[in-house]
Amino acid sequence: MANKTFTLQTIYDLCKKTFSPIATAPPPAYVVQKLSSLLDTVTPANVGLREENGDDDRGFGLSLLNRFNRAPRWAQPITYVDIHESDKFTMCIFCFPTSAVIPLHDHPGMTVFSKLLYGSLHVKAYDWVEPPQVVKINGSEDSQVRLAKLAVDKVLTAPCGTRVLYPKSGGNLHCFTALTPCAVLDILTPPYLEDAGRKCTYYHDYPYSSFSTKGAAIDGKEEDYAWLAEIEAPNVYMRPGNYAGPSLQL
Repeated sequence: MANKTFTLQTIYDLCKKTFSPIATAPPPAYVVQKLSSLLDTVTPANVGLREENGDDDRGFGLSLLNRFNRAPRWAQPITYVDIHESDKFTMCIFCFPTSAVIPLHDHPGMTVFSKLLYGSLHVKAYDWVEPPQVVKINGSEDSQVRLAKLAVDKVLTAPCGTRVLYPKSGGNLHCFTALTPCAVLDILTPPYLEDAGRKCTYYHDYPYSSFSTKGAAIDGKEEDYAWLAEIEAPNVYMRPGNYAGPSLQL
């Protein structure tokens, strides 16, 4: 138990010491490397989890609600476990049932460390093309799409290394789909804060060929690009969970 506590406490201490609530740039490279190396060693047991049975009932993260506004019996929620929340960073775990989805969304101005603890997860992620390339739909100022480049489109299976996404690279806009029961430990810095411009926005991605490409310069294959349109926040079927790992000395 002492080793488990040491691992998570060391991670917490590093985050508390080096992260800033008003960060305008990613943490220094040496911090990213050190934190990633520590996260690489974390196991489900280190954070109070056990690997779920691979024969679980199939679940869907986007709740398909019936006429009485209740989730169907077969729908399994994503469990959100809050480990720590401060003005500097958020440390949390998402536990996915098979087929659960967290739709395409962004992390504006944030750096995110994601460690897959168990299971298999499909990750699809984009970065914005800069300078921004925008196409108005039907000439409307309020309806438009913006060009993004594919950064990641693959299946991760634990054990695997920690993924780091930065404010402008590494796949800041991403979508998760659970291929098996799985869990992801996330550290976000600085955390979401709407008043500071860090609001979570959801998107729908359209193939590059879907809209006029006049003036849209791409470097590579068309399939490596997509047009992203903002959408209303979807109703993600999620429930809170209790953190059962070692306590932290805050």
